[in-house]
Amino acid sequence: MSELIGKRLLLGVTGGIAAYKSAELVRLLLKAGAEVQVVMTAAAAQFITPLTLQALSGRPVRQELFDSAHEAAMGHIELARWADLVLVAPASGDFIARLAAGMADDLLSTICLASSVPVVLAPAMNHQMWSNPATRDNTALLACRGIQLWGPAAGDQACGEQGPGRMLEPQELLRCLVEKLVTGDLKGVRVLLTAGPTREPIDPVRYLSNRSSGKMGYALARAFAAKGAEVTLVSGPVLLPTPAGVRRVDIETALQMEAAVMARVEDCDLFVACAAVADYRPLAVARQKLKKQRESMDIKLTRNPDILTAVAALPRPPFTLGFAAETERPIEQAEQKRRVKGVKIMAANLVGAAEGGFERDENALTLLWEGGRRKELPMMQKDRLADALVTEIVEIYGKADSTEDS
Repeated sequence: MSELIGKRLLLGVTGGIAAYKSAELVRLLLKAGAEVQVVMTAAAAQFITPLTLQALSGRPVRQELFDSAHEAAMGHIELARWADLVLVAPASGDFIARLAAGMADDLLSTICLASSVPVVLAPAMNHQMWSNPATRDNTALLACRGIQLWGPAAGDQACGEQGPGRMLEPQELLRCLVEKLVTGDLKGVRVLLTAGPTREPIDPVRYLSNRSSGKMGYALARAFAAKGAEVTLVSGPVLLPTPAGVRRVDIETALQMEAAVMARVEDCDLFVACAAVADYRPLAVARQKLKKQRESMDIKLTRNPDILTAVAALPRPPFTLGFAAETERPIEQAEQKRRVKGVKIMAANLVGAAEGGFERDENALTLLWEGGRRKELPMMQKDRLADALVTEIVEIYGKADSTEDS
């Protein structure tokens, strides 16, 4: 079961006996491939301990709005931007009332107010509370604002009474999440993607490399997997975890990356060259560590293969997308590279500037493709930028695919 691979879910837990079901929900979400961040209200901690949900989710549970460890970086905004969806389960009558009033007096309500992604509530309360006109007015108001309610179900309640007010079972909530989040735009599409830097050895302890962190490539791998694609990631040396559902092939040098790509490229539909491949490598690699004996040293370099050009030049190439990292005139130089290399899309980005580029969490891109067409993706977090880029690729790739079939 991997329907939610690549999806990021913020699970809010409020005070109510149904909070015990949240533990099972976290387990099911992780099993489905999702990343889960739990945020609890103070009342929720009276029904289930934060430690339980932390152990199940693998992430520290967030509780405090004024947490100096996180709020220095506006942690509530960061969480609101991180998630693909916010699900509050259980959502108590009190929390629903405060959300309807637009209050932001704790971390969870603040996140809901600051979020631009879908917010969903799974109500859980006594049937009389659910039927109360105040609750009905609150839920109607929230629905008008675009907040969805899943449930409640009817049946036996903890108080011994019966009626509507039970939180939907975790399996049912999982099914609703899959229906809500999984588009499958790239289901069955095989994506081969390169990421990170390469290292070109000078001697056993030294190498030539660059500042690439691999963050953009790994974010793209996650975003492609979230769209249903079968993703193989050929990665240079980075300190990043493998995205869920992605097959990873580790390499170090440009020649190793070339070999890994060419061995797999015939089995892919879409090739994305996001890696920062070293343009040159030492012609000869010293077998022993070079000693500091002279005032200067000359190292003769030879050119590395251009992997993207080689892939685009195949007799039956996959749909290709390349990245052009430039320190000046990025649009002009990226368009020239697109034409020379013969790729479908070139993503231009400015590196070495005050914002974005290598070793940072944010970036901006300009997409260039045939016919002089252009799409600007403004500065944003790389995870969000990857989602936006994959959305554009889906549209362009779909049009290209339909044109070739006609």
